[in-house]
Amino acid sequence: MLKLTPILLALAYALAMYGFSAYRTRKELDARSTELADPILNTHLAALARALEMDRIRVFLYEIDPINGLAAPDGRIFITRGFYNKYRLGEVTSQELASVIAHELGHVALGHTRKRMIDFTGQNALRTALAVFLGRFLPGVGVVIANALASLLAARMSRDDEYEADAYAAALLSKAGIGTAPQKSLFSKLDALTKSQAGTMPAWFLSHPKTPERIAAIEALEARWASIPAR
Repeated sequence: MLKLTPILLALAYALAMYGFSAYRTRKELDARSTELADPILNTHLAALARALEMDRIRVFLYEIDPINGLAAPDGRIFITRGFYNKYRLGEVTSQELASVIAHELGHVALGHTRKRMIDFTGQNALRTALAVFLGRFLPGVGVVIANALASLLAARMSRDDEYEADAYAAALLSKAGIGTAPQKSLFSKLDALTKSQAGTMPAWFLSHPKTPERIAAIEALEARWASIPAR
């Protein structure tokens, strides 16, 4: 039982921190966001809603500068003011922004927002267990190795989620009549838009797949769909 105590404590701590973080995030989003009301984007949202056989899709504008889209733990979809401003300036098209929304809808539909709670708690417990175990054999260095291994696992799981959400978005955009071209063109812009430093880091430590890999995955899907005989 004593050997399990660090793991149990880590799990309890992770659960408590997740609950606090989720509460703080919800309060922040409520205080700094309003429902997005853009006539052109609303036409794309209506197309996505029809494809999903839903009455409507609500998207909220989050008043922060970083360029991002996100799916909150409660299932709401947000576009940041920074991203929306790029659209208003003509650097991002309405179809490209719709592809971001479709991607975030994928995270919600595939359960990624809920799964991340389990990932969050599990990774913290694993980090502690590895630190205790490796610390016995590699004092001082064991904690560093444990953190690196846990980060590696987290990045891999996050990249898998991104590929799945990309595939969901590709299918949804195709069904909605928007197509995958805006999705791929946006990927080509993201590095410049966000001034990403991804190229300086090992790919396996990145939480998002690299742009060429994401585009290639969508093109592979398109090739697979094209090979299916029409009924």
